[in-house]
Amino acid sequence: MQTFSLILIMFVAVLFSSIIVRMLPFRLQIPVPLIQIALGASISMVAEWRLELDPQVFFLLFLPPLLFLDGWRIPKEGLFRDRGIILSLAIGLVVFTVIGAGYFIHWLIPSIPLGVAFALAAVISPTDPVAVSAIASRIPIPKRLMHILEGESLLNDASGLVCLRFAIASVLTGSFVLSDAVVDFLKLSLGGVAIGVTITLIITKAKIWVSKRFGEEVSAQILISLLLPFIVYLAAEHLHCSGILAAVASGITMGYSELSGQALALTRVRRTAVWDMLQFALNGLMFVLLGEQLPGIVANLSEILGEAGQPQDDGFWLLLLYYILVINLALGALRFIWVFISLRFTIFTGKDANNFRIGNAIHIAAVTSVAGVRGAISLAGVLTLPLFISAGYPFPARDLVIFLAAGVIIVSLIVASIGVPLLVRGLFIPSEPEEEQTEDLARNKSAEAAIRAIENAQYKMSETLPDASLYIEAAARVTDVYRHRINSQIAPVDGPMTPRALEEIEQQLRLIGLRAERAELFRMARTKELDEQLARKLIRKIDLMEAQNIR
Repeated sequence: MQTFSLILIMFVAVLFSSIIVRMLPFRLQIPVPLIQIALGASISMVAEWRLELDPQVFFLLFLPPLLFLDGWRIPKEGLFRDRGIILSLAIGLVVFTVIGAGYFIHWLIPSIPLGVAFALAAVISPTDPVAVSAIASRIPIPKRLMHILEGESLLNDASGLVCLRFAIASVLTGSFVLSDAVVDFLKLSLGGVAIGVTITLIITKAKIWVSKRFGEEVSAQILISLLLPFIVYLAAEHLHCSGILAAVASGITMGYSELSGQALALTRVRRTAVWDMLQFALNGLMFVLLGEQLPGIVANLSEILGEAGQPQDDGFWLLLLYYILVINLALGALRFIWVFISLRFTIFTGKDANNFRIGNAIHIAAVTSVAGVRGAISLAGVLTLPLFISAGYPFPARDLVIFLAAGVIIVSLIVASIGVPLLVRGLFIPSEPEEEQTEDLARNKSAEAAIRAIENAQYKMSETLPDASLYIEAAARVTDVYRHRINSQIAPVDGPMTPRALEEIEQQLRLIGLRAERAELFRMARTKELDEQLARKLIRKIDLMEAQNIR
C-alpha cells in the first residue's frame, strides 16, 4: 500500500511539474525534466519510505512503450536518409566514448578500477531518447538535426549496454575477449531487430485479417498497440537479444504497417489520445523516479565513506562535484571530436559537399555535443551493477559510480537546457526537402482524388436512386470545398497576403465559429433545452473538427 501511495504521489508531481512550467515567465523557462527531478528529490526527503527501484522492472515498465512510440512516430525518411551519421553516432561514438572516457575516468579517479571505469563510461555514453525529446520540445532545433539526435538515441542503447555487459564481465572474471564482444553485439542487435519486426508483422497481419472478416473493435485495437511493445521486448530478452532494439524496430515496423490505412479513423483518433497520455505520464514519472532515487544514492555513498573512515566535509563533496563536471566536459569533448570528423563523410557529401565549412562544422558539432543528454536509461543501467564480485567481495566503487552517473545525468540536462538555445542561433545544416511545398502538393493531390471519388459516387447514386437533383446538389457543395483548397494554392493574391496566410485566417475564423457552436450547445444542455446524450454527441463532433483545425 505504501508503494502504491508513493507512485500516486509521483503522478501528482508529474501533473504539478506541468503546471509549474506554464506558470514560469518565458525568460525563466526551465526544462520539465529538471523540475520533475527536483520534485522527486523533494518527495524522497519528505516521505518516510523509499521506493525500491528494480532496474529490470524499470526497464520493462518504462522503456518498451516509450521506445516503441518514438520508433513509431519518428520520420522514417529522415532516419534512413541520415543513416550514415546516425549509425556513426549510435555505434562508433559509443565505442569511442567508452574507451576514451573509461581511461580518462580511471586516470582522474585512480580508486576506480579500469574495468569499473569502462562500466561507468558505458552507461553514460548513450543519449536518452526521452531526455532528448523533453529538451527539444521547448527548443527550436532544426528538424534534420532533431531527427539525427532522435535516431541516435533510439539505436545507441544496444551498443552501450553491450559495452556495459563486457565491462562488468571483465571486472568479475578479470578477462576480456574482443571477438566475443563483437559476436555478442551482433547477436543482441540483429536478433532484437529481427524479433521486433517479425512479431509486429505477424500481429499486424492477424489484426487486419480479423478486422476484415469480423469487424474492427476500437478498444481492442488500442489494447493490441499497448501490449505489442511489451510482447516484443520480453520475447527478445527471453532469447537473449536486445529488448530495447526489438521495441524500436517494432515501432518503426508499426509505422510502415499503418500506411496500409486499414484502421478506422476513430481507432486512430482514440489511439493517438491514449498514447499521448501514456507518453506524458511515463516520461514525467521516469524523471520523478530519478529525483526520488538521488537522496538515497547520496545517503548510501555517505554511509560507505563513513565506514571507510573517509572525510565527508564540504571539500570532499566539492571534489565529487568537480569530478562530475570534468567527466561531462570529457564526454562533450569526445562527442565533439567524433561529430566534427563524421560530418565531412556523412551530411556534407554529394551535392552538399560544397557547403562544408570548418566554422559551420564546428557549430553543428558544438550543438550536437551539448544536446547529447543523458537520462533515466543511464541511471537504470548503472543500477544493474552487481553488488558483489567473486569470493563475496563488494563490487569496487559501486556507490561512487552510481553517484557519478546520477550527477552526469543532471549536469547534462542543465547544460543542454542552457547551452542549446544559445548555440542553435544561426545554425546552418543542409535542409530537408521543403516541407510546405510537399504539403501543398499532397493536399492538392488528395483533394483531386476526393473530387473524382465524389463525382463517381454521385453519378452512381443518381442512376439508381430517386431525386437525382439532390445528389447533384450535395456533390457540388462537397466538391466546392476541395476545389477551393486547390484554387487557394495556385490563384494569385493581390498585396502581401499569401494563400497560406489566407488559409490561416480562415482557420482562425472556423475555430471561432466552432467554439461559439459548442458554447451554445453547452448552454442548451445546462438549461435542459437539449438532451444531454444528444448534446454530448454534437459536442464530440465539434471537438473533432476543432482538433483537426488546430493540428
